[in-house]
Amino acid sequence: MIPWLTDRPFFPPVEQALVEPNGLLAAGGRLTPEWLLAAYQRGIFPWYSAGEPLLWWSPNPRLILEPAAIRITRSLRKTLRSERFEVRLDTVFETVLRECAAPREPGGGTWITPEMQAAYCRMHELGYAHSVECWRDGKLVGGLYGMALGRAFFGESMFSRESDASKVALAHLARFLERREYAVIDCQMTTAHLLSMGAREVPRREFCAGLARWTHEGEPPARWNNEALVDIDWT
Repeated sequence: MIPWLTDRPFFPPVEQALVEPNGLLAAGGRLTPEWLLAAYQRGIFPWYSAGEPLLWWSPNPRLILEPAAIRITRSLRKTLRSERFEVRLDTVFETVLRECAAPREPGGGTWITPEMQAAYCRMHELGYAHSVECWRDGKLVGGLYGMALGRAFFGESMFSRESDASKVALAHLARFLERREYAVIDCQMTTAHLLSMGAREVPRREFCAGLARWTHEGEPPARWNNEALVDIDWT
């Protein structure tokens, strides 16, 4: 059994999360800025499908990517140096969100419900949620979005309409965050794709101990500036 949250953003200790399914901690609550900030600061995130109650998760172990540790393959480096994609920050956040929410296959579903989209658009307005976008010939062809608190970035989802577009977005995100002295990119769930790009698993207790420091450090929330992507060296 998991607790049902009501009218206050008070979460149980993450150690109480279920082992199976891994990390399921609580249900209920709301998707307001107050709730989302309280959750992310504690290593908790919402994840549920349409028709389900709002569910909150904190898996163990946790997949993280330290910005300086991103692994750039030879082929990806060649793509980055070719400048085939134009990369922008925070110019079409809502569009990136909709693209990430689109089903991956015909008739498929999505966990990025309309309520989730509205909640993260509000966080973007407040300067907490951000998008990294890949453009080609004036068209958005890939990108990602997530939440930034202090010196921690919490990756939520990515999409790609052309080969390597989402990888290029992640590479630029890592370099951008490294320049700004971010400590970690939270990847949430383990995937082979992210492991291949340098992500690693850490115990949940280690991750949450770091968050207690990182989310209270760094710059205040604000829209990201595209000038920060200038002069990134991919040699």
